Amino acid sequence: MTTDPLLLTGELGDATARLLRTVAAFDAADVAAASLLPGWSRGHVLTHLARSADGLVNLLTAARTGEPIPMYASAEARVADIEAGAGRTPDDLRDDLRHSAERFAAAVDAMPVEAWAATVQTRHGPWPAALLVWARLREVEVHHVDLAAGYRPADWPEAFAQRLLHEVATGLADNPEAPAMVLRFDGVRHEIVVGELTGAPTITGTAADLAAWLIGRSTGEVLTVTPGGPLPTPAEWI
Repeated sequence: MTTDPLLLTGELGDATARLLRTVAAFDAADVAAASLLPGWSRGHVLTHLARSADGLVNLLTAARTGEPIPMYASAEARVADIEAGAGRTPDDLRDDLRHSAERFAAAVDAMPVEAWAATVQTRHGPWPAALLVWARLREVEVHHVDLAAGYRPADWPEAFAQRLLHEVATGLADNPEAPAMVLRFDGVRHEIVVGELTGAPTITGTAADLAAWLIGRSTGEVLTVTPGGPLPTPAEWI
């Protein structure tokens, strides 16, 4: 389950192709329809995906040149750009999504090996540039689900689902608001412990189902709790 940026580019290409195939069928009513994200239409999600790709291009450029280029001009500009673009035609949204993905791929190709070791400033704090391809892959896969157009967490490739689950669980380990639990996936062969093990419930399911629940893309109805009882409430994900 590598996060090596160059080894992830093939997975990102495949994920982007799946996303574009879904969007290819959208008409005006489809892009105006509600997404799974409260207050956002599918047009909002697609515009966000395009602008986040451009924001990641800014960070790759910062890593490559050493210039302090922010991901977005400001938080307000980010929101304004998404709102301004959400109501565009399906063709405009598709073109923007495709061209922004191409710009991101070109920026990755332009990165010299040593630039991947740079640290860049994201909206959530400093990040190693080497994680930016993973960040884009995560955006594409999770927001593809958010389009509510037939692509589900169960459709995530297994390697992606396990990578996402480990990332989210690692973040929970540092969050004092996260409930204690044992996450068991892939049958009974793999477990991730969050918090104190003593008395913690065991939550069992596939890696995709566990990850989707932890990031708020599922109510967890397919998961099993041992001993019996309600699922704990996951801490908020980024």
